[in-house]
Amino acid sequence: MKAPKLAGVFLIVGCLLTYLMFIKRPYATTKPDVVSLSQPRLTGAVAPLEDEGPTSAAATPRFQYSIIFDAGSTGTRIHIFKFRMEDRGLPSLDHETFRSIKPGLSAYADEPEEVRLPLLTPVVLSATAGLRLLPEEKAQNLLDTVSHVLNHEADFPACFLSGIFAWITLNFVTGGLQQADSTVGMLDLGGGSIQITFSPQDEKTVQTSSIENLRSFQMFNHTHMVYAHSHTPGSYLGLGLMSARLAILGGVEASPSVGGSTELVSPCLAPEYSGSWKYGDIIYTVKGLKAGESLYTACLTKVEKFLNRRVLQVSDTELDFYLLSYFYDRGVNLGLLEEGEEKTVLVSDYIQAAKRVCSGLTVSPQQSPFLCLDLVYISVLLQEFGFPPHKQFNLVQTVNKVGISWSLGAAFHDMEARKTH
Repeated sequence: MKAPKLAGVFLIVGCLLTYLMFIKRPYATTKPDVVSLSQPRLTGAVAPLEDEGPTSAAATPRFQYSIIFDAGSTGTRIHIFKFRMEDRGLPSLDHETFRSIKPGLSAYADEPEEVRLPLLTPVVLSATAGLRLLPEEKAQNLLDTVSHVLNHEADFPACFLSGIFAWITLNFVTGGLQQADSTVGMLDLGGGSIQITFSPQDEKTVQTSSIENLRSFQMFNHTHMVYAHSHTPGSYLGLGLMSARLAILGGVEASPSVGGSTELVSPCLAPEYSGSWKYGDIIYTVKGLKAGESLYTACLTKVEKFLNRRVLQVSDTELDFYLLSYFYDRGVNLGLLEEGEEKTVLVSDYIQAAKRVCSGLTVSPQQSPFLCLDLVYISVLLQEFGFPPHKQFNLVQTVNKVGISWSLGAAFHDMEARKTH
């Protein structure tokens, strides 16, 4: 078997093995449904319902598990969610187990045979007395079938990240999934792309949006229509903070040609700055221009030119929006809030912070040399989406102690898909 296929088999079998290792509970006697979805599926599985607690049927809580592997750019993470299943409405999140390893899966692109996933651990399936009571031939045939299922038929397909999963997570913790007319929107600024997702309230959004950016789906007895402009073809890939930083500094996403220069000179860096910056597998030498016009003005011109007509304006600017990921990180860098806190922030806060940082930017080990560029980019990006300077956002990393990431939403999406098939 070729190495890439072998790695894929290990990943598929490993998902099931990891479930057995971490959850440490026996399977229920009910066989889980094996389904085939037309929608992309996530890496993971939903385990059968499990009974815990008192034996009284009326008092017995029901639990369900979901395992999500997040193959990110900097590492691979596993989320094991334990849900308490309610008779009506949404399940509640009872517990989450989390582990991570580095580097990310993409680091093995040129050497897939070197893939190592310590998150996957061997387990042993031992027969109980029930099997020992069977005739030997039947018992062996049953074990052979189980072995085949574990190695070849386990239902653990993989998929690329859907832009709506983080929106589902956010609206689960804020209560929007229970009431379709009270959902909130989100902007998630990653390293490679920017995602904007919300449920349109302005009819103009529905009428003017491309069909690829509108999606209607059922989630826990409610129908939601969302506008999601993220990873679809021709969307905002390349507008994440790190990708944009490279482009604004004068680099390109592709590796420099043989003999090509890796030196980047930019008006968005302090005039006296000279240092190195690694992006992907390339180490760039980055320098500031000699003193001339104000750093803020020069950088603003570069950023506006880069973003010109790259994003679509939003009509639903009055909706309640949350800012995630690098929006949050730069807020922490500025001292607007402490790590783990929640706070409201205005577009003008980023604008003023950019002016302040750029005007006083010096070479300092305590401050990132890219902070001026990053803040100018964030402030211009929000305005390009159509948000005015007085627009207020919720700046969060967690809500009600639940991390806002796509993994929990992916688990809910898979649970709903299995329920309806």
